[in-house]
Amino acid sequence: MRNYVQKAFAALVAFPFVTPLPAVGTLRNFPAGAFKGDVWAGINVAMLAFPQGMAYALIAGLPIQYGIYGSAVAAICGGLFLRRPFLVLGPTNATSIILLSTFAALQTTAAGALVLIPLLLFITGSILIIGSYLRLARLTQFISRSVITGYITAAAVLIVVNQLHNALGFELAGHPGGFFAVLDATVSHLAEYHWGTHWPVLMIALFTLVMYRVLLKRLPKLPNVALSLALSGALAYAMQHLDVRFPHDAFLGALEPGSWHFTPPALDLPSVGRLSSSALALAVLALLEGTSVGKTLAARAGRRFNPDQAMFAIGMANIGCGLFSGMPASASPTRSMVALTGGAKTPMSSLINGVICAGGALLLGPAIALIPRAALAVLVIVIGISLIAPQTIKIVVRATGSDAIVFFATLISGLLFSLEAAVFFGVALSIALFLRKVGVPEMVEYEFNQDGQLTALGEEQPRRDPEVSIVHVEGSLFFGAAELFRDQVRRACSDPDLKIVILKMRNAHHLDASAVMALEELIGFLHQHERALLISEVRKATIRIFKRSGLLSRMNRDNIFPDVTSNPNLSTARALRRARDIIGDRDVRVSIYVDTNKEVEAKDRTRSSRASD
Repeated sequence: MRNYVQKAFAALVAFPFVTPLPAVGTLRNFPAGAFKGDVWAGINVAMLAFPQGMAYALIAGLPIQYGIYGSAVAAICGGLFLRRPFLVLGPTNATSIILLSTFAALQTTAAGALVLIPLLLFITGSILIIGSYLRLARLTQFISRSVITGYITAAAVLIVVNQLHNALGFELAGHPGGFFAVLDATVSHLAEYHWGTHWPVLMIALFTLVMYRVLLKRLPKLPNVALSLALSGALAYAMQHLDVRFPHDAFLGALEPGSWHFTPPALDLPSVGRLSSSALALAVLALLEGTSVGKTLAARAGRRFNPDQAMFAIGMANIGCGLFSGMPASASPTRSMVALTGGAKTPMSSLINGVICAGGALLLGPAIALIPRAALAVLVIVIGISLIAPQTIKIVVRATGSDAIVFFATLISGLLFSLEAAVFFGVALSIALFLRKVGVPEMVEYEFNQDGQLTALGEEQPRRDPEVSIVHVEGSLFFGAAELFRDQVRRACSDPDLKIVILKMRNAHHLDASAVMALEELIGFLHQHERALLISEVRKATIRIFKRSGLLSRMNRDNIFPDVTSNPNLSTARALRRARDIIGDRDVRVSIYVDTNKEVEAKDRTRSSRASD
């Protein structure tokens, strides 16, 4: 079978434009025995992807075929551009609800939304492809899990609220928009009709829910979403033959072969401007899903995962979906897990899945008209509720105050405004709170005790040597903390008896130009007040920064003491001896704790007649 697969695609390798495709390398080195696992995994995933595609199209407010075509195109692109079998690309909850939120915010009609989708996906895909070449995929690690949890929770609530009217069998007038508008329109409709609904539709919805739960419990390995829809369609068909009447829009529309066509984007600057923020939000969320799913499954398989390659593949999938009547694509956690557990060995399993979805759209299109809309809406609501993770929310809310603030801010902004606004707001807030936290360097005054150890001074404890202050600096001295660091040291120098300040900087990290300028200003301030600054425990990286910035040449080189890793206290002890030399008291004894097993420290003791163990 391996030779058959290689020969079937051998002609493709001859074309120069195909050679860069990762799929070509996969076929050239197709592992023995992988074909059976890939085919079985592709069939299993397609049985899930087909009904899920319809559900995600319903979430996004699009015609059903957009989800099915998107599932097919994205999976095919994944098979062509991925190098590992860890991701199955297609529509997801995240991308679907972002799409719904985008067009609700733009207040565009359904027809207008269909015109804008190709351009939106083209911009999204371009952002992802450019980002992959710039190696930006790893930046996702700087997005807080609190933001992701808040976004997912808001998306879950929006999914449930937006599908209630479909499950209950009525349409909402106009385009209500956000969460509170949809909720108000739903409650108002129910109140107007005395909380009544269309009972045959409600019966179908309840039957679907019960069957899905039973199948999920009894037969978890079967495609329960597809089976639940098939059973609900059979029940509705039987009810119609018993003269039970359904509303005219109670069933999904059939797929016409001509509905799948080439849809190039209409490139115009006003539309690009309107869609750019939504495209960026889609790109960020698709990348987040792709990297999180890929890393998790790759770790389980004990293999490496390349996030930049995945970012490129997701970008190509979105462009492909935009060109061929699809919807936004990302990495599906459920379909990816099904593929890996189903025996997928190479990305060819994704390609097989896409081909099966495409064939199903052409062959089973008329049968989709038998599926009740309420049945699909109930499954969408179940999927939405499953996104809410109480344990994760509990951890986020209770861990730290900053995490709780970010979570609730993201959640509330997603419900009040739009999900893309919630993502950007949550990320900005989490970064601001983080910078506020790390932008406060810790400064403690230290003193050598009788044993030669550096110990922190208490608030009321006087210095043994009132003319010298040893200040331990710990934290990040980047631009956000530089001025605060300078002001704190100035306050520490307010003692009129103080002559020398020794800064211990072993644990001062991330110095930048702002920190260097703050040190220069501090040196000038101390010089103006006839005081001197010594810097001890200076790491090599910090010395390089001092040298490149010119600070080293402007300071007295004798006032900088490099860190001695073999003895943490030695550098500061040397600085203290230098301080006494500057002051003029040459009788002072400096006790230094030294490990006598260290040769370098033993040599230092012999050089200093005033140093003792």
